[in-house]
Amino acid sequence: MVMTKQQAKTRVLKLKQEINHHRYLYHVLDKQEISDAALDSLKKELADLEREFPDLVTPDSPTQRVGGQPLPNFEKVTHRSFMPSLNDAFSDQELEAWLERISKLLPSSEQIDFFAEIKMDGLAVSLIYRNGLLQRGATRGNGRVGEEVTQNLRTIESIPLKLHLDQVIPKTKKLVSGEIEVRGEVILPKKSFEKINKEQAKLNQPQFANPRNAAAGSIRQLDPQIPASRNLAFMAYDLMTDLGQKTHQAKHQILKKLGFKIGQYDKFCRNLQEVSQFHSFIQKIRQKLPYWTDGVVVNVNNISTYRKLGLVGKAPRGAIAYKYPAEQATTIVEDIEIQLGRTGALTPVAILKPVQVAGSTVSRATLHNEDEIARLGIRIGDTVIIQKAGDIIPDIVKVLPKLRTGREKKFTMPAKCPICNSAVIRKDGEAAHYCTNPDCFAKNRENLYHFVSKAAFDINHLGPKVIDQLLANNLIQDAADIFSLKQGDLEPLERFAAKSAANIIEAIDQAKKISLARFIYALGIRHVGEETAIALTKHFGSLDKIQTVRQKELEKVPDIGGIVAQSIYQYWQAKKNQRLVNRLIKNGVHIQSVQKIKQKLAGQKFVLTGTLKTMTRDEAKNRIRQQGGEVSSSISDQTTYLIMGEEPGSKYQKAQKLGIKVLSESQFTKIL
Repeated sequence: MVMTKQQAKTRVLKLKQEINHHRYLYHVLDKQEISDAALDSLKKELADLEREFPDLVTPDSPTQRVGGQPLPNFEKVTHRSFMPSLNDAFSDQELEAWLERISKLLPSSEQIDFFAEIKMDGLAVSLIYRNGLLQRGATRGNGRVGEEVTQNLRTIESIPLKLHLDQVIPKTKKLVSGEIEVRGEVILPKKSFEKINKEQAKLNQPQFANPRNAAAGSIRQLDPQIPASRNLAFMAYDLMTDLGQKTHQAKHQILKKLGFKIGQYDKFCRNLQEVSQFHSFIQKIRQKLPYWTDGVVVNVNNISTYRKLGLVGKAPRGAIAYKYPAEQATTIVEDIEIQLGRTGALTPVAILKPVQVAGSTVSRATLHNEDEIARLGIRIGDTVIIQKAGDIIPDIVKVLPKLRTGREKKFTMPAKCPICNSAVIRKDGEAAHYCTNPDCFAKNRENLYHFVSKAAFDINHLGPKVIDQLLANNLIQDAADIFSLKQGDLEPLERFAAKSAANIIEAIDQAKKISLARFIYALGIRHVGEETAIALTKHFGSLDKIQTVRQKELEKVPDIGGIVAQSIYQYWQAKKNQRLVNRLIKNGVHIQSVQKIKQKLAGQKFVLTGTLKTMTRDEAKNRIRQQGGEVSSSISDQTTYLIMGEEPGSKYQKAQKLGIKVLSESQFTKIL
């Protein structure tokens, strides 16, 4: 049917309203009512109509986000008011010192409370809207003069081209001057950052060092097609125009109504104690956030008080960036030692001059293997950059060879085991070196550490230090000996008393009953982790079958290849291992039959997020697996349920978008 111009005009208006509605839902409220494909279809229809009726194109049309020729250069623009940077604090003590300083500038009767928000790691920009339409966008620059990058900012879906003025300005009130200024941060989500760097690598072009550089580099491209392809996002943090707000918190509420995305965790805080709690909470979840953050911004909430405090240098007195400890630092490699694992693998470990990284003192970093040492080109005495994210073991990222003095020493892997002096070999196709002695003391010790660990027998109070004592006093030789210990064996040991000895014996007794999957995992068979142990249990159902199965049968188990199958088969061929299992059973270990547990969760896939009150994460996983369910670490359309505890991460939002059913802890317990 051929449309008249009036019909096309009506349809274009409706399409723009619908597309903008879904933009607001997705980018501001993190909701999705229709699929991406359906939204793309609406956009295509709008583009087709505007192509047919070009005079219906308006600046706020969704089709106008990407367009125009590459610019020859960027125009300089002067900001209407100074765009400040922030001073930093790195501890609660520094935060308290900041409050003490600003309190001296205010009447003693003036109440100070705060608004805390996540500090985005991106590029600060200013947006000017005239009569609700985006007119100009500029970078911060030196705070007074920036570069106009409007054409590139229009490509960012989370920046509204037209504001929802009717949400905040009554029809009876006219906007003075017709202009609204909004400030915020252009950010590059983690997934987009990884994707861009992969593309840069394919093109043999330099990769971006961090998301801030990538965001800034994207916005400062003269061709708007480049930022359009990079999936940038925008988070608003300040409203410069007076729309009746009295507090910084009110600014955020208005910004959201106008159509901007704001931080979902941003919080009003009555005092610095609440600010500190907020800072700790964000630090706890920051690795799960879809974007990078290096701290939180703390604002004096009352706008009048904030203005009274004024500026000091280039920073406002009424706001401060409470940053997280640096996740990279430089230090010196003082030595390289060898650590022996339970499989006999020799791992080189760098002994570092102690340095603070991510809030903790680091003095060791794994070097993994000989190939990694060669890749880094590391020598004893080198100055290196180390990196630590969250609780992850620190890694050496880079050597700084220009700081060498000529006294540095090259490192070579030993030909003999540093523990038992047996020959060391590197197997074909593997990066690691191995001790050839099957009875090496260090291998046996690491195996015992593994055997009592949480995912294996989970024996409370029996950690590495106690295991070392038991070995040193010849009370145990292998894992089976643990279950023959008596309270009287332990009481004479150093730092032991009747109570602590009784606790360990009780924990050992409680650990005797174990599932088949955890038992298999506890044995420390090479290449057999938790998931492989579960796969073996589901496929064969009993220990007898796993012990006697042929290698070809093992290869038929899902996710078990030839190398893993060979390792399992060879483990059971060794008489020593057969004797160990027999002695474990003789000493009271009872392996629960798989058939005894009803498999009512078979075919269902679970993902967990947040902290559970009534059980640990490992306990929840074990109970799901015992009843035939699967546990995954990531949400997908194959997920049956998301189990949500306290302080859930981004998995909750993803589950909502995919329509995955979310269960509370009490609902999950009822299912079990």
